[in-house]
Amino acid sequence: MASLKNTLTGTGVALVTPFTKKGDIDFDALHKMIDFVIDGKVEYIVVLGTTGEAPTLDTPEKTDVVKYTYDVVKKRVPVVVGIGGNNTDKLIHDLETFPLDDAIAVLSTSPYYSKPSQEGLYQHYKTLANASPKPILLYNVPGRTSKNVDADTVIRLANEVENIAGIKEAGGDFAQCIKVLRDAPKDFLVVSGDDALAMPQIACGMQGVISVAANAFPKDFSDMVRASLKFDFKKAKAINDKLVGAYELMFAENNPAGVKDFLEEMGLIKNYLRLPLVPLSDKYQRLVKTYLQRQ
Repeated sequence: MASLKNTLTGTGVALVTPFTKKGDIDFDALHKMIDFVIDGKVEYIVVLGTTGEAPTLDTPEKTDVVKYTYDVVKKRVPVVVGIGGNNTDKLIHDLETFPLDDAIAVLSTSPYYSKPSQEGLYQHYKTLANASPKPILLYNVPGRTSKNVDADTVIRLANEVENIAGIKEAGGDFAQCIKVLRDAPKDFLVVSGDDALAMPQIACGMQGVISVAANAFPKDFSDMVRASLKFDFKKAKAINDKLVGAYELMFAENNPAGVKDFLEEMGLIKNYLRLPLVPLSDKYQRLVKTYLQRQ
């Protein structure tokens, strides 16, 4: 298996899924978003993630989003497809039936709500990796799943399961990150899943980040990441300092409610979400306007 470090170092954008007022997927806005982030020089696109509201999309909609993304991207950048959840058998079916020929990898969040043991997590991911036609990126986000994928489990998977190629780490535990970076194989991709921590985590050895903020600020954010990867932290910090206020607002109430509010203010999409998510409260909408006016 070829190392994903060759293609997925830098900034990946966890792409939003725009909706119309009626709740349908807004493919025109999705086209605009794809061109916007590619023009902003992100290194790759991730579809069907949490930021893309994948839990609210049915299977035909997911398939349509993936195919449409390939068609618009036209191989200008790599595409990673999100396929994760807590029903291992269903995920095997998805891996076997989703249009993945043009994907470079699959990002798979760890099982949520079920709270499996570390052995259960290992067996879950091993089973998915054996069924997947594409390399698997683990996704550890205990703030959403209520279960951490421990460093020892990540290292075990990285060393023992050939088709597991990397991890998006959003646990916020620097000691765990450092252990994974030290003990995982050298070709194992480790990227941040937290915009606010991306710069210091790259300083620890991570190869980039899968970002929410890059939807709205692709150029600035990817410039910050590239500067960090070159260990030019003076430049990286100057950019990051400007973006910290945006990070705070994007996650003040909910993701992607925050970033969708930014994107509407910027004229890229309409601010529609699917329940149970709702737009930002008036207080935070005013703060988003103020932030953008000051840039």
